[in-house]
Amino acid sequence: MSTILTIKSRINKGDSIAQIARDEGISEPTVRKYRDLDDFSPAIKIRKERASKLDPFKPIIDEWMEQDKKCRVKQRHTAKRIFDRLVEEQGYSGGYTLVQSYVKGKKRLNQSANDQFLNLVWSPGEAQVDFGLCDFKVLGVSKEVHYLVVTFPCSNVSLSQCFWGENAECVCEGLKAIFEYCKGVPLRLIFDNATGIGRRIGEIIRMAETFKRFAAHYGFEYSFCNPDSGHEKGSVENAVGTIRRNLFVPTPRIDNLRSYNKRLLDKCMQRAEKQHYLRAEPEIQLFMEDRMAMLDLPAKPFRAVRHDGSATNKYGDVCLEGKHRYPLGPENAQTKVIVEYGAFEVSFYTQKGSLIATYERAYGDAPTQAKDPRMQLALLCKKPGAWRNSLVRAEMPKELRLAVDAMDKPTRSELLKALRDASDQSGYDAAIAACSALAAMETAPSRADILMSAALIANGQNAVEYTTLPDLSIYDAVFTSEKVG
Repeated sequence: MSTILTIKSRINKGDSIAQIARDEGISEPTVRKYRDLDDFSPAIKIRKERASKLDPFKPIIDEWMEQDKKCRVKQRHTAKRIFDRLVEEQGYSGGYTLVQSYVKGKKRLNQSANDQFLNLVWSPGEAQVDFGLCDFKVLGVSKEVHYLVVTFPCSNVSLSQCFWGENAECVCEGLKAIFEYCKGVPLRLIFDNATGIGRRIGEIIRMAETFKRFAAHYGFEYSFCNPDSGHEKGSVENAVGTIRRNLFVPTPRIDNLRSYNKRLLDKCMQRAEKQHYLRAEPEIQLFMEDRMAMLDLPAKPFRAVRHDGSATNKYGDVCLEGKHRYPLGPENAQTKVIVEYGAFEVSFYTQKGSLIATYERAYGDAPTQAKDPRMQLALLCKKPGAWRNSLVRAEMPKELRLAVDAMDKPTRSELLKALRDASDQSGYDAAIAACSALAAMETAPSRADILMSAALIANGQNAVEYTTLPDLSIYDAVFTSEKVG
């Protein structure tokens, strides 16, 4: 182009074509060509197709890739597999790079033909919901955690809650906590097709009964994405990864998941102090638009539970999901009970609605056995001879267990009855703590000692500690030596 500019300039100055050709080292026809050219606008360079060794084999490759559409995604031809088959079955003698380039181009062409997207606009008060997976260290043990993420695309604010599963009770419990934190209910929620609240098959949506009640209670609208269509809720898809990388790295070390959830909402909101990726405002400020558009919370909170029936075996145990056992006590053996499933707890009721027991809900595929000595305590008072192999003894602190082992049968029986009554009045943990504090006495603690100490512990005070036994003989002397009159 610099030569062309020189030619044009010297022509305008009146230099001859022959002189320009000699000075620039080019031919005279070239000088005349650019002298007469009147349009130097950039033009599209069209690449000419050249014949390659792969051309005769392209119809075969196209056929194989068309057949692949009927197979699983992970069982389709790779470029390497196509190359190997062409060499072995078709006598192809060209290189692998030609095959790889052609296959990549065909896949890109198919994707561009099928994957066409709209830039969606989300109104304030609308939200997207999905689950993610991560690992937590709970009391030193690594456990898999499912975290629910609710994203408000208008402001890009994301809030999260953690659970042991992805059932309807977990979804409703997590949404309830987020609604109460926001002090409002989103107008519309968009769910992934794989969440535990329901599933969309074509135009048919099957919903969990618990979620139907939850939606009616809070009054929001909801819809489901198409299967395998994460792009329909891209905001929450991105938020799931962002929350994992920013809040769950390094691996959180916790004692209790419910307590952690209360802190997690504040951590999520702290992240919203950053600028919005498109709008030049902090996300937390834009979130005010979402909150203003939300529905008011109902007067009463929703109990995120579902009920089902079950039956106990001859030991009074209930087995749920075929692997999780919960003891309800021998007095409830071989009876029908009502099971109330919550996100974190499972409760058992009699057919008349009286609460029998509440346990932490077990999750996972491994069999579990819930342990609650209280379920055996009442029967153990009737059958103190079973003390040696009882769950009550196995779960006691070592010092207390040794002290009770050393007692004779009548004394042990009386202590167990006192422990039972103190457990009913002040709780099992307080009763055990009281007995442990009194175990160092020279003689067995009395029923009154245990009841009073347990009550003090339950009220946040220390147990009564006796250095020596009280001497009550002085009272006998008073009442017997003088006549009260």
